[in-house]
Amino acid sequence: MRAIKYIVVHCTATPTTATIESIKRYWKEVLKWKNPGYHYIIKRNGEIVCINPEENISNGVGGHNRYSIHVSYIGGADAHGKPLDNRTDEQKQALFDKLVELSKKYPEATILGHRDFSPDKNGNGIIEYFEWIKGCPSFDVREWLDSYTPALSNAA
Repeated sequence: MRAIKYIVVHCTATPTTATIESIKRYWKEVLKWKNPGYHYIIKRNGEIVCINPEENISNGVGGHNRYSIHVSYIGGADAHGKPLDNRTDEQKQALFDKLVELSKKYPEATILGHRDFSPDKNGNGIIEYFEWIKGCPSFDVREWLDSYTPALSNAA
């Protein structure tokens, strides 16, 4: 089993109508990736689909994939491709439950958003919006986890 240091939250940065098959096809045909970008994708209805077993490496964050698990939700962009937190309530609940489950399985792992891996260019110890390499997952993961109240957690 791989040593997991990070559980990384992503958005697909696609229209909310994107399918898992279209996302996988983009990775393979356009990006020429051999491995999927995530381990799990959360559909709009909250269904979590495993597309890559956790013991396998995925292409979520360059330079950090060997020791990361990647979870994404379908969406995360507006009609112009700009970051937008457009998660459904079902996606929020499913994401929360999956993060709870993974944090129990990997208690030493830190939960971060993809954008949290951007460099701190001004050296102030904070990765600010103007330093982000990308906006993914289109919300602040740590802030959301601190404030989110689950309706009914299935991972408890």
